[in-house]
Amino acid sequence: MVSRLLIAASALALAAPLSAFPFPGDEPVGVPSNVEQGIDFVYVDPQLKAIANRPRQPDNWMLRTIGYDWGAGHQRSTPNPLFVQLRQGLDEYRMSWGSLPRIQVAPGATLAAGSDGARVEMLRHRLGLRPGWVFDEEVAQAVSEYQRAHGLEVTGKADPATIESLNRGPEYYEQLIIVNLERARRLPSAGEYQRYVVVDSGAAEVYLYQGDRLADRMKAIVGSSRNKTPMMAVLMRNAKVNPYWNVPSDMVRTFTAPKVLKQGVSYLKNYNYEVLSGWEPDAVKVDPAAVDWKAVAAGKSDIRVRQLPGPWNSMGEVKFETPNDYGIYLHDTPNKELFAETNRWISNGCVRLEDADRFASWVVGGLPKDASTPEQVVHLPQPVPVYMTYLTAVPGPRGVQFRGDPYGFDEAAIRRLFGGPRELASAF
Repeated sequence: MVSRLLIAASALALAAPLSAFPFPGDEPVGVPSNVEQGIDFVYVDPQLKAIANRPRQPDNWMLRTIGYDWGAGHQRSTPNPLFVQLRQGLDEYRMSWGSLPRIQVAPGATLAAGSDGARVEMLRHRLGLRPGWVFDEEVAQAVSEYQRAHGLEVTGKADPATIESLNRGPEYYEQLIIVNLERARRLPSAGEYQRYVVVDSGAAEVYLYQGDRLADRMKAIVGSSRNKTPMMAVLMRNAKVNPYWNVPSDMVRTFTAPKVLKQGVSYLKNYNYEVLSGWEPDAVKVDPAAVDWKAVAAGKSDIRVRQLPGPWNSMGEVKFETPNDYGIYLHDTPNKELFAETNRWISNGCVRLEDADRFASWVVGGLPKDASTPEQVVHLPQPVPVYMTYLTAVPGPRGVQFRGDPYGFDEAAIRRLFGGPRELASAF
Protein backbone atom coordinates (compact mmCIF):
# COMPACT_ATOMS: atom_id res chain seq x y z
CA MET A 1 0.00 0.00 0.00
CA VAL A 2 1.18 3.51 -0.73
CA SER A 3 2.66 5.09 2.36
CA ARG A 4 0.27 7.25 4.27
CA LEU A 5 3.08 9.67 4.97
CA LEU A 6 4.15 12.28 2.51
CA ILE A 7 6.18 10.62 -0.24
CA ALA A 8 9.60 12.07 -0.98
CA ALA A 9 10.13 11.38 -4.67
CA SER A 10 13.75 11.61 -5.72
CA ALA A 11 13.66 10.06 -9.18
CA LEU A 12 12.59 12.13 -12.15
CA ALA A 13 9.04 11.32 -13.27
CA LEU A 14 8.37 10.49 -16.89
CA ALA A 15 6.27 13.10 -18.67
CA ALA A 16 2.79 11.94 -19.59
CA PRO A 17 2.09 11.62 -23.32
CA LEU A 18 0.53 14.72 -24.78
CA SER A 19 -1.85 14.83 -27.71
CA ALA A 20 -3.07 18.42 -27.62
CA PHE A 21 -2.04 21.72 -26.08
CA PRO A 22 -5.00 24.10 -26.31
CA PHE A 23 -3.60 26.14 -23.43
CA PRO A 24 0.21 26.25 -23.79
CA GLY A 25 2.42 27.65 -21.08
CA ASP A 26 2.90 24.80 -18.63
CA GLU A 27 5.05 21.73 -18.42
CA PRO A 28 3.17 18.41 -18.44
CA VAL A 29 2.92 16.44 -15.21
CA GLY A 30 4.00 12.81 -14.89
CA VAL A 31 3.10 11.42 -11.47
CA PRO A 32 4.42 7.94 -10.59
CA SER A 33 1.77 5.23 -10.91
CA ASN A 34 2.35 4.01 -7.35
CA VAL A 35 1.09 7.31 -5.94
CA GLU A 36 -2.60 7.51 -5.14
CA GLN A 37 -3.44 11.14 -5.76
CA GLY A 38 -6.06 12.78 -3.60
CA ILE A 39 -4.37 11.89 -0.33
CA ASP A 40 -0.63 11.41 -0.86
CA PHE A 41 1.79 14.23 -1.40
CA VAL A 42 4.03 13.18 -4.27
CA TYR A 43 7.03 15.37 -3.52
CA VAL A 44 8.54 16.84 -0.38
CA ASP A 45 11.41 19.27 -0.56
CA PRO A 46 14.17 17.79 1.63
CA GLN A 47 14.50 21.09 3.48
CA LEU A 48 10.91 20.82 4.74
CA LYS A 49 12.13 18.51 7.49
CA ALA A 50 9.16 19.11 9.78
CA ILE A 51 6.95 17.52 7.14
CA ALA A 52 9.31 14.91 5.72
CA ASN A 53 10.13 13.54 9.19
CA ARG A 54 6.58 13.57 10.54
CA PRO A 55 6.11 10.20 12.28
CA ARG A 56 3.66 7.56 11.11
CA GLN A 57 0.14 7.92 12.41
CA PRO A 58 -1.84 5.01 13.87
CA ASP A 59 -3.74 2.95 11.30
CA ASN A 60 -7.12 3.78 12.83
CA TRP A 61 -8.25 6.66 10.63
CA MET A 62 -10.77 7.98 13.14
CA LEU A 63 -8.15 8.16 15.86
CA ARG A 64 -5.91 10.03 13.45
CA THR A 65 -8.50 12.75 13.00
CA ILE A 66 -9.79 12.84 16.58
CA GLY A 67 -6.50 12.62 18.46
CA TYR A 68 -3.51 14.82 17.69
CA ASP A 69 -0.86 12.59 19.28
CA TRP A 70 1.84 11.90 16.66
CA GLY A 71 2.91 8.71 18.40
CA ALA A 72 4.72 7.52 21.50
CA GLY A 73 7.88 9.43 22.22
CA HIS A 74 6.94 12.34 19.97
CA GLN A 75 5.94 15.78 21.15
CA ARG A 76 2.41 16.78 20.35
CA SER A 77 2.03 19.56 17.82
CA THR A 78 -0.99 21.71 17.11
CA PRO A 79 -2.41 20.88 13.68
CA ASN A 80 -3.03 23.46 11.00
CA PRO A 81 -6.02 25.70 11.84
CA LEU A 82 -7.85 24.34 8.81
CA PHE A 83 -7.56 20.84 10.27
CA VAL A 84 -8.91 22.04 13.62
CA GLN A 85 -11.85 23.84 12.01
CA LEU A 86 -12.70 20.82 9.86
CA ARG A 87 -12.51 18.58 12.92
CA GLN A 88 -15.00 20.85 14.70
CA GLY A 89 -17.10 20.88 11.55
CA LEU A 90 -17.27 17.07 11.60
CA ASP A 91 -18.85 17.17 15.05
CA GLU A 92 -21.25 19.90 13.97
CA TYR A 93 -22.23 17.93 10.85
CA ARG A 94 -22.99 14.84 12.92
CA MET A 95 -25.18 16.86 15.25
CA SER A 96 -27.06 18.57 12.41
CA TRP A 97 -27.42 16.77 9.09
CA GLY A 98 -26.06 13.55 10.54
CA SER A 99 -28.83 13.36 13.15
CA LEU A 100 -31.67 13.31 10.60
CA PRO A 101 -33.63 10.12 9.78
CA ARG A 102 -31.55 7.76 7.65
CA ILE A 103 -33.94 6.65 4.94
CA GLN A 104 -33.96 6.79 1.17
CA VAL A 105 -36.26 8.95 -0.92
CA ALA A 106 -37.62 7.21 -4.02
CA PRO A 107 -35.99 8.59 -7.19
CA GLY A 108 -38.14 10.28 -9.78
CA ALA A 109 -39.09 13.64 -11.22
CA THR A 110 -38.07 16.90 -9.54
CA LEU A 111 -40.16 17.76 -6.49
CA ALA A 112 -41.01 21.44 -6.12
CA ALA A 113 -43.58 23.79 -4.58
CA GLY A 114 -47.03 22.27 -5.07
CA SER A 115 -45.84 18.67 -5.43
CA ASP A 116 -47.52 16.09 -3.24
CA GLY A 117 -47.66 12.38 -2.66
CA ALA A 118 -45.62 9.58 -1.12
CA ARG A 119 -42.25 10.85 -2.36
CA VAL A 120 -42.85 14.24 -0.72
CA GLU A 121 -43.73 12.40 2.50
CA MET A 122 -40.41 10.53 2.30
CA LEU A 123 -38.56 13.79 1.60
CA ARG A 124 -40.14 15.50 4.60
CA HIS A 125 -39.21 12.55 6.80
CA ARG A 126 -35.63 12.47 5.47
CA LEU A 127 -35.21 16.20 6.23
CA GLY A 128 -36.61 15.82 9.76
CA LEU A 129 -39.74 17.84 9.08
CA ARG A 130 -43.23 17.25 10.49
CA PRO A 131 -45.28 14.62 8.65
CA GLY A 132 -47.15 15.66 5.54
CA TRP A 133 -47.70 15.01 1.84
CA VAL A 134 -47.29 18.52 0.45
CA PHE A 135 -44.11 20.28 -0.76
CA ASP A 136 -44.60 23.63 0.96
CA GLU A 137 -42.38 26.58 1.89
CA GLU A 138 -41.00 24.69 4.91
CA VAL A 139 -39.76 21.93 2.61
CA ALA A 140 -38.34 24.41 0.07
CA GLN A 141 -36.33 26.16 2.78
CA ALA A 142 -35.00 22.87 4.16
CA VAL A 143 -34.02 21.70 0.67
CA SER A 144 -32.25 25.02 0.02
CA GLU A 145 -30.26 24.70 3.24
CA TYR A 146 -29.31 21.15 2.37
CA GLN A 147 -28.21 22.16 -1.13
CA ARG A 148 -26.20 25.08 0.20
CA ALA A 149 -24.29 22.89 2.66
CA HIS A 150 -23.65 20.04 0.24
CA GLY A 151 -22.27 21.94 -2.74
CA LEU A 152 -25.41 21.67 -4.88
CA GLU A 153 -27.11 24.34 -6.93
CA VAL A 154 -29.45 26.14 -4.51
CA THR A 155 -32.91 26.03 -6.10
CA GLY A 156 -35.20 24.93 -3.28
CA LYS A 157 -36.31 22.09 -5.58
CA ALA A 158 -35.56 18.44 -4.90
CA ASP A 159 -34.12 17.59 -8.31
CA PRO A 160 -32.50 14.19 -9.07
CA ALA A 161 -29.04 15.41 -7.99
CA THR A 162 -30.43 16.51 -4.60
CA ILE A 163 -32.28 13.23 -4.11
CA GLU A 164 -29.14 11.30 -5.02
CA SER A 165 -27.16 13.31 -2.47
CA LEU A 166 -29.77 12.75 0.25
CA ASN A 167 -29.73 9.03 -0.47
CA ARG A 168 -25.98 8.84 -0.07
CA GLY A 169 -26.61 9.52 3.58
CA PRO A 170 -24.71 11.50 6.19
CA GLU A 171 -22.10 8.75 6.63
CA TYR A 172 -20.79 9.45 3.11
CA TYR A 173 -20.32 13.14 3.90
CA GLU A 174 -18.77 12.40 7.28
CA GLN A 175 -16.27 10.18 5.49
CA LEU A 176 -15.67 12.95 2.96
CA ILE A 177 -14.87 15.38 5.78
CA ILE A 178 -12.38 12.85 7.18
CA VAL A 179 -10.75 12.47 3.74
CA ASN A 180 -10.26 16.24 3.70
CA LEU A 181 -8.98 16.13 7.27
CA GLU A 182 -6.33 13.74 6.02
CA ARG A 183 -5.40 16.23 3.30
CA ALA A 184 -5.38 19.12 5.79
CA ARG A 185 -3.10 17.13 8.09
CA ARG A 186 -0.38 17.57 5.45
CA LEU A 187 -0.47 21.35 5.84
CA PRO A 188 1.94 23.12 8.23
CA SER A 189 1.35 22.78 11.95
CA ALA A 190 0.24 25.95 13.72
CA GLY A 191 3.16 28.34 14.20
CA GLU A 192 5.50 26.27 12.02
CA TYR A 193 6.24 29.03 9.48
CA GLN A 194 6.06 32.80 9.43
CA ARG A 195 4.49 32.66 5.98
CA TYR A 196 3.49 30.04 3.46
CA VAL A 197 1.37 29.56 0.37
CA VAL A 198 -1.44 27.04 -0.14
CA VAL A 199 -2.55 26.19 -3.67
CA ASP A 200 -5.93 24.46 -3.56
CA SER A 201 -6.52 22.73 -6.88
CA GLY A 202 -9.96 21.64 -5.65
CA ALA A 203 -11.10 25.27 -5.66
CA ALA A 204 -8.56 26.59 -8.22
CA GLU A 205 -7.47 29.24 -5.74
CA VAL A 206 -4.26 30.37 -4.02
CA TYR A 207 -4.10 31.41 -0.36
CA LEU A 208 -1.31 33.46 1.23
CA TYR A 209 -0.80 32.90 4.97
CA GLN A 210 1.05 35.24 7.29
CA GLY A 211 1.68 32.99 10.24
CA ASP A 212 -1.59 31.12 10.42
CA ARG A 213 -3.74 34.06 9.34
CA LEU A 214 -5.07 34.33 5.81
CA ALA A 215 -3.45 37.47 4.41
CA ASP A 216 -4.67 37.28 0.81
CA ARG A 217 -6.28 34.98 -1.73
CA MET A 218 -6.71 34.94 -5.49
CA LYS A 219 -8.02 32.78 -8.29
CA ALA A 220 -5.74 30.34 -10.05
CA ILE A 221 -5.74 28.21 -13.16
CA VAL A 222 -4.64 24.69 -12.32
CA GLY A 223 -4.18 21.33 -14.01
CA SER A 224 -6.89 19.77 -16.12
CA SER A 225 -8.44 16.39 -15.34
CA ARG A 226 -5.86 14.91 -17.73
CA ASN A 227 -2.82 16.69 -16.26
CA LYS A 228 -3.79 17.14 -12.63
CA THR A 229 -1.83 19.49 -10.38
CA PRO A 230 -0.41 17.04 -7.82
CA MET A 231 -0.44 17.42 -4.07
CA MET A 232 3.07 18.63 -3.26
CA ALA A 233 5.17 20.41 -0.65
CA VAL A 234 7.98 22.52 -2.13
CA LEU A 235 10.07 25.58 -1.37
CA MET A 236 9.87 28.72 -3.49
CA ARG A 237 13.33 30.30 -3.54
CA ASN A 238 13.33 32.84 -6.36
CA ALA A 239 11.41 34.39 -9.22
CA LYS A 240 12.41 34.99 -12.83
CA VAL A 241 11.26 38.26 -14.33
CA ASN A 242 10.80 38.41 -18.13
CA PRO A 243 11.16 34.64 -18.41
CA TYR A 244 11.63 32.56 -21.50
CA TRP A 245 9.20 29.72 -22.03
CA ASN A 246 10.90 26.51 -23.08
CA VAL A 247 8.45 24.50 -25.14
CA PRO A 248 8.25 20.88 -23.87
CA SER A 249 9.86 18.43 -26.29
CA ASP A 250 6.62 16.51 -26.84
CA MET A 251 4.89 19.74 -27.75
CA VAL A 252 7.66 20.65 -30.19
CA ARG A 253 7.08 17.30 -31.88
CA THR A 254 3.26 17.25 -31.86
CA PHE A 255 2.45 20.95 -32.20
CA THR A 256 5.34 23.23 -33.16
CA ALA A 257 6.94 21.10 -35.89
CA PRO A 258 3.61 20.48 -37.70
CA LYS A 259 2.93 24.23 -37.60
CA VAL A 260 6.33 24.98 -39.13
CA LEU A 261 5.79 22.33 -41.82
CA LYS A 262 2.43 23.87 -42.67
CA GLN A 263 3.23 27.60 -42.38
CA GLY A 264 6.99 27.69 -42.88
CA VAL A 265 9.67 28.97 -40.51
CA SER A 266 7.90 32.33 -40.47
CA TYR A 267 5.56 30.72 -37.94
CA LEU A 268 8.35 30.84 -35.36
CA LYS A 269 9.08 34.52 -35.94
CA ASN A 270 5.39 35.43 -35.96
CA TYR A 271 4.92 33.87 -32.52
CA ASN A 272 8.25 35.02 -31.08
CA TYR A 273 9.99 31.66 -30.88
CA GLU A 274 13.68 30.92 -31.36
CA VAL A 275 15.57 27.66 -31.86
CA LEU A 276 18.60 26.68 -29.79
CA SER A 277 21.28 24.03 -30.22
CA GLY A 278 20.54 22.30 -26.90
CA TRP A 279 19.68 22.70 -23.22
CA GLU A 280 23.16 23.68 -22.05
CA PRO A 281 23.67 27.18 -20.56
CA ASP A 282 25.95 28.06 -23.47
CA ALA A 283 23.54 26.80 -26.17
CA VAL A 284 23.57 28.95 -29.29
CA LYS A 285 20.81 30.03 -31.63
CA VAL A 286 20.13 27.85 -34.66
CA ASP A 287 18.77 28.93 -38.04
CA PRO A 288 15.26 27.34 -38.15
CA ALA A 289 15.65 26.79 -41.88
CA ALA A 290 18.52 24.40 -41.15
CA VAL A 291 16.35 22.15 -38.96
CA ASP A 292 14.84 18.95 -40.36
CA TRP A 293 11.31 19.64 -39.11
CA LYS A 294 9.95 16.45 -40.70
CA ALA A 295 12.35 14.44 -38.56
CA VAL A 296 11.33 16.45 -35.47
CA ALA A 297 7.62 15.83 -36.17
CA ALA A 298 8.34 12.12 -36.62
CA GLY A 299 10.18 11.93 -33.30
CA LYS A 300 13.47 11.08 -35.02
CA SER A 301 15.18 14.33 -34.03
CA ASP A 302 14.97 16.67 -31.06
CA ILE A 303 15.39 20.43 -31.01
CA ARG A 304 14.98 23.08 -28.34
CA VAL A 305 12.42 25.80 -28.98
CA ARG A 306 11.72 28.65 -26.61
CA GLN A 307 9.44 31.66 -26.62
CA LEU A 308 11.01 35.07 -26.08
CA PRO A 309 10.05 37.26 -23.12
CA GLY A 310 7.29 39.76 -23.77
CA PRO A 311 3.54 40.32 -23.47
CA TRP A 312 2.95 37.27 -25.70
CA ASN A 313 4.94 34.91 -23.50
CA SER A 314 2.95 32.06 -21.97
CA MET A 315 4.71 32.64 -18.64
CA GLY A 316 3.59 36.26 -18.56
CA GLU A 317 5.93 38.65 -16.80
CA VAL A 318 7.18 36.41 -14.01
CA LYS A 319 7.75 32.78 -13.12
CA PHE A 320 8.03 31.73 -9.45
CA GLU A 321 10.52 28.88 -9.11
CA THR A 322 9.60 25.87 -6.96
CA PRO A 323 12.29 23.27 -7.78
CA ASN A 324 10.80 19.78 -7.95
CA ASP A 325 10.94 16.66 -10.07
CA TYR A 326 7.61 17.33 -11.78
CA GLY A 327 8.19 20.66 -13.49
CA ILE A 328 5.47 22.38 -11.41
CA TYR A 329 5.73 26.09 -10.67
CA LEU A 330 3.60 29.22 -10.30
CA HIS A 331 3.56 31.88 -12.99
CA ASP A 332 1.88 34.86 -14.55
CA THR A 333 -0.14 34.58 -17.77
CA PRO A 334 -1.09 36.99 -20.56
CA ASN A 335 -4.56 35.39 -20.78
CA LYS A 336 -6.19 37.23 -17.87
CA GLU A 337 -9.68 36.74 -19.29
CA LEU A 338 -9.57 33.05 -18.40
CA PHE A 339 -9.87 33.86 -14.69
CA ALA A 340 -13.45 35.00 -15.27
CA GLU A 341 -14.38 31.51 -16.47
CA THR A 342 -16.06 28.98 -14.18
CA ASN A 343 -13.80 26.21 -15.47
CA ARG A 344 -10.24 27.03 -14.41
CA TRP A 345 -9.01 23.41 -14.54
CA ILE A 346 -7.32 23.78 -17.92
CA SER A 347 -3.53 23.92 -17.49
CA ASN A 348 -1.01 21.15 -18.04
CA GLY A 349 -0.27 21.03 -14.31
CA CYS A 350 1.36 24.35 -13.41
CA VAL A 351 -0.42 27.13 -11.52
CA ARG A 352 -1.29 30.41 -13.24
CA LEU A 353 -1.85 33.34 -10.90
CA GLU A 354 -4.70 35.81 -11.25
CA ASP A 355 -2.53 38.68 -9.97
CA ALA A 356 1.18 37.85 -10.19
CA ASP A 357 2.15 41.42 -9.23
CA ARG A 358 0.19 41.23 -5.98
CA PHE A 359 1.62 37.79 -5.30
CA ALA A 360 5.15 39.11 -5.91
CA SER A 361 4.57 42.08 -3.60
CA TRP A 362 3.71 39.65 -0.82
CA VAL A 363 6.54 37.16 -1.29
CA VAL A 364 9.41 39.43 -2.30
CA GLY A 365 8.20 43.04 -1.95
CA GLY A 366 7.82 43.64 -5.69
CA LEU A 367 9.73 42.93 -8.88
CA PRO A 368 11.93 45.01 -11.20
CA LYS A 369 10.09 46.41 -14.21
CA ASP A 370 13.01 46.44 -16.63
CA ALA A 371 11.56 44.73 -19.69
CA SER A 372 14.83 44.79 -21.63
CA THR A 373 16.68 42.12 -19.64
CA PRO A 374 15.38 38.55 -19.88
CA GLU A 375 15.46 35.99 -17.09
CA GLN A 376 16.20 38.42 -14.25
CA VAL A 377 16.52 36.28 -11.11
CA VAL A 378 15.06 37.80 -7.94
CA HIS A 379 15.92 35.85 -4.80
CA LEU A 380 13.37 35.72 -2.01
CA PRO A 381 14.69 37.04 1.35
CA GLN A 382 13.73 33.64 2.78
CA PRO A 383 12.38 30.58 0.99
CA VAL A 384 8.59 30.36 1.18
CA PRO A 385 6.97 26.92 1.60
CA VAL A 386 4.31 26.18 -1.02
CA TYR A 387 1.72 23.49 -0.27
CA MET A 388 -0.33 22.25 -3.18
CA THR A 389 -3.39 20.42 -1.88
CA TYR A 390 -6.87 19.37 -2.98
CA LEU A 391 -9.85 20.21 -0.81
CA THR A 392 -13.48 19.27 -1.48
CA ALA A 393 -14.80 20.12 2.00
CA VAL A 394 -13.83 23.29 3.88
CA PRO A 395 -14.98 25.19 6.97
CA GLY A 396 -17.65 27.79 6.31
CA PRO A 397 -19.60 30.35 8.35
CA ARG A 398 -22.55 27.92 8.52
CA GLY A 399 -20.61 24.71 9.00
CA VAL A 400 -18.65 22.51 6.60
CA GLN A 401 -19.10 23.51 2.97
CA PHE A 402 -18.79 20.73 0.40
CA ARG A 403 -17.47 21.45 -3.08
CA GLY A 404 -17.24 19.67 -6.38
CA ASP A 405 -14.63 16.98 -7.07
CA PRO A 406 -13.06 18.14 -10.37
CA TYR A 407 -10.35 15.45 -10.37
CA GLY A 408 -12.64 12.63 -9.22
CA PHE A 409 -10.40 11.76 -6.25
CA ASP A 410 -13.01 11.47 -3.50
CA GLU A 411 -14.62 8.11 -4.24
CA ALA A 412 -11.21 6.39 -4.49
CA ALA A 413 -10.07 8.08 -1.27
CA ILE A 414 -13.18 6.91 0.59
CA ARG A 415 -12.67 3.37 -0.69
CA ARG A 416 -9.07 3.46 0.47
CA LEU A 417 -9.88 4.72 3.96
CA PHE A 418 -13.24 3.09 4.64
CA GLY A 419 -13.76 0.36 2.09
CA GLY A 420 -16.35 2.29 0.08
CA PRO A 421 -19.46 4.43 0.69
CA ARG A 422 -22.73 2.86 1.84
CA GLU A 423 -26.18 4.18 0.91
CA LEU A 424 -29.08 4.61 3.31
CA ALA A 425 -31.61 1.88 3.92
CA SER A 426 -34.73 2.02 1.79
CA ALA A 427 -37.94 3.41 3.24
CA PHE A 428 -40.19 1.66 0.77
